[in-house]
Amino acid sequence: MSEIYDIGYRHYDGPRLGRGHATRALAVHSLRGIFGLGRPARSKIVPFALAGIMIMPSIVNIAMMALLQRGGIAYSGFAVVMQAVVAIFLASQAPTVVAPDLRHRVLPLYLSRPVSIAEYVGAKVAAMTVAVFALIAVPLTLTYVGELVVDMPGPPATGEFFGALLMALVLAVLLSAFGLALASLTPRRGLGVASVITVYLLSSASVPLIYATLASAGDEAAGSWAWLLNPFWLVDSVQHWLFGTPVNAIEGDYPSGPASAVFLVVLIGLAVLALALRYRKAAAR
Repeated sequence: MSEIYDIGYRHYDGPRLGRGHATRALAVHSLRGIFGLGRPARSKIVPFALAGIMIMPSIVNIAMMALLQRGGIAYSGFAVVMQAVVAIFLASQAPTVVAPDLRHRVLPLYLSRPVSIAEYVGAKVAAMTVAVFALIAVPLTLTYVGELVVDMPGPPATGEFFGALLMALVLAVLLSAFGLALASLTPRRGLGVASVITVYLLSSASVPLIYATLASAGDEAAGSWAWLLNPFWLVDSVQHWLFGTPVNAIEGDYPSGPASAVFLVVLIGLAVLALALRYRKAAAR
């Protein structure tokens, strides 16, 4: 003879907030995880330490403006100069966004509710984009505020500042899409970190060598395309084309015209597509 036990389960009678709210909640949860919020203290050490390192050049810039009446790192070149720190942040935190869901096989639970793969991927990319953008934008904004307070000779570099902010957002989208795509190839966080940092090191080390090899052979025009293989120099080339800012490549120049912008858009599309296909495959298991 069977018995029915009352275990206190209550039906949810509140409002149905819909797919948009679920996607935003997933993005906020992922963003909090990137900075270790709601997690043990050791999870906060790396992201906040790297954020502190990114702010240090801004403090030096402000001191130089106040004491020497001249600036330091230009707004347009800040991301290129600090690319190693940004890459380490991406490599260390991107796996925290994608690895747990893959490792614990909870993706089917997310998709059992009205959240599609496109919305899931969009929430993850948005969270990582906001984190990387904040990492670059906060020091830029701090330097600009310092420039206004110090009252440097001549007008403030407002146009260059806002142009740098726009390109920081573009760079954040590119890095986040590629970083998450690489990190999602494995459910192990350590391997995800290694894959992202390895790709960055290969691109940053090989690009100058490729350019130097082609330039020494007398083909600098072909060598200029080599800079587009590194995401930081790629975005810098788009910035140079759009706003006429100085070239921040180690030497030489970038390809002329909108080719770099087209290449940038194609790369972002391919990275997002690869991430969506990876999750579609993971959800089918």
